Amino acid sequence: MKSMLARLASAAVFTIGIGAAALAEGGGDLVVFDWSGFEDPLLHPAYTAKYGAEPSFSFFGDEDEAFEKMRAGFKADIAHPCSQSVVKWREAGLLQPLDTSRIAGWKDLNPGIMAMKDLATTADGKAWFMPFDWGNTSLLYRTDKVTAEEAQSLKIFADPKFKGRVTIGDNVDDAYALASLVIGLKDWTKMTDEQFSQASAFLRDVHKNVRFYWTDDTDLNQAFTGNEVDLVWGWNETYVTLKGQGLPIEMNRNTKEGLSTWVCGYVLMKGAPGKLDQAYDFLNAVNAPDVSEYMVKTFGYGHGNSAGMAAMDQKLLTERGFDNLDKFLDKTLFQQPVAPELKQRMVAEFEKIKAGY
Repeated sequence: MKSMLARLASAAVFTIGIGAAALAEGGGDLVVFDWSGFEDPLLHPAYTAKYGAEPSFSFFGDEDEAFEKMRAGFKADIAHPCSQSVVKWREAGLLQPLDTSRIAGWKDLNPGIMAMKDLATTADGKAWFMPFDWGNTSLLYRTDKVTAEEAQSLKIFADPKFKGRVTIGDNVDDAYALASLVIGLKDWTKMTDEQFSQASAFLRDVHKNVRFYWTDDTDLNQAFTGNEVDLVWGWNETYVTLKGQGLPIEMNRNTKEGLSTWVCGYVLMKGAPGKLDQAYDFLNAVNAPDVSEYMVKTFGYGHGNSAGMAAMDQKLLTERGFDNLDKFLDKTLFQQPVAPELKQRMVAEFEKIKAGY
């Protein structure tokens, strides 16, 4: 919470210092559909400096919720899905192609992410997705309650010793990433029916230990600081925030089974109600290389702009685990898009598991 308050305070100071004349330019006309926390003005300072106002932000808890809301008629100019949802959103007709000539630094985007099949671009050369943030879902644990030896395997989430002391995200992708790793599957696009059954069975075992399913970082911070949980399948930001507050917490990115890596970014919505110029100004602002250090330092996530990442202090990159990307990706399940049929099976089964069935 301290880091969030600090960011809000910085944002307030930044906004107060802007002249009244600039406020008339209407930056708030832009509607951004986003994850909570990414409204931070220091993630898009050039936009605020130009328009003198923040975009209008609306938030979602997971991408399936966001998808259904938009299919029901909710309108936004820009949204922030992750890799496993981009194809689904595009095929549903929710997106419009990006004009990359209007995005400064497009050629500086992380080449490994840009090379992923059917993600940022399609075979016809059209661009649909601008990578912005990437990171991990991995094992976080309280060092005063869990030993380093116990935390060497992801199977700890199903250990009866930790009944009522576990939380994983209310997020089907992260859940099945965890279960896939435990059964030895690194490429979930090749999941067989038998492997789906094995993964679901593991999640049912984990459910017996779950105190609650978290939805955002606030949930996790309160649970950890309130001594409610000892084990979390969580994101980099939780570790960075709580470690900074002095909580006895560690993040094991090197368990026997590995970890999950995801990438999220911005897309331009079809039929966007706002001004297209503002949309591209926002995309340029979040992709600016001077955003990289703030992203890594404050959130613990990698920034999509590889030029900005390369210019950063090596010590900070090492602290956050981004100093050797080949090693970083070596033991990972990358949350790339799965077939729609498999995704729907995951969604339906996860709902049953959470309900105790």
